[in-house]
Amino acid sequence: MKFIVCIKQVPDPKTVRFDEEKGTLIREGVQSAINPYDLNALEEALSLKNKLNAEVVTLSMGPPQATESIKQTIAMGADSGVLLSDRKFAGSDTLATTYILSNAIKKLESFDIIFCGKQTVDGDTAQVGPGLAARLGIPSITFVRKIEISEDGFFILHREMEDHIYVVKAKPPFLVTVCDSANTPRLETLRGKMKANKANIPLWDNNFLEGNVEMIGLDGSPTRVAGASIPPKKTQKVMLEGDDSQRVDFMINLLREKALL
Repeated sequence: MKFIVCIKQVPDPKTVRFDEEKGTLIREGVQSAINPYDLNALEEALSLKNKLNAEVVTLSMGPPQATESIKQTIAMGADSGVLLSDRKFAGSDTLATTYILSNAIKKLESFDIIFCGKQTVDGDTAQVGPGLAARLGIPSITFVRKIEISEDGFFILHREMEDHIYVVKAKPPFLVTVCDSANTPRLETLRGKMKANKANIPLWDNNFLEGNVEMIGLDGSPTRVAGASIPPKKTQKVMLEGDDSQRVDFMINLLREKALL
């Protein structure tokens, strides 16, 4: 079997900064890391790889330095990876991104399951996984927290939906988006790091993908961000006086005033 894991290099949430004037994230000079939910997707694929002797290929779109994230996935156990990198991809929204990813997956020719994180911590839309499945004409099964294999060759997928768990039975090909509750991503191994250091990560541009330039980048992105800002921090210290009963009454009245009760 062949698994494809889509990953994204995102600004490290611990060091991310925000340009309030432009309403955008400041990515220059900010440390990057693999989107945390994508690591859960990778772990799920690697767990199934061990059971099914499958091949795991990671796929990402980003600047050339994102090859380091691909190499990290190889150090964790992936077999290989491909980076989609082209200045023409800059500014792609989720619609354009799924078009680019689908073109790359068609170049990979065959696959059984595509794994994605449930969302990214920068865009936070949760649209890429289902959108990619729609582009490829395959089912998408979202918010997966557990995957089992039945004796008749079907995959049993447990979906985490608010206060319910939905169980779905499916056969490849299909796409899943994985929740962070599904697993704990493994660490890189020494042998994996040695393999990653030697790995040659192919860089595919739009010419190689043969994509329509009108469907990528800003030209292919109908989404426009009208504005964004960080909510102002409002803090006010209140000293509570009196005995326990008086302090409790004061807090209840204060919360009522703030419309929190």
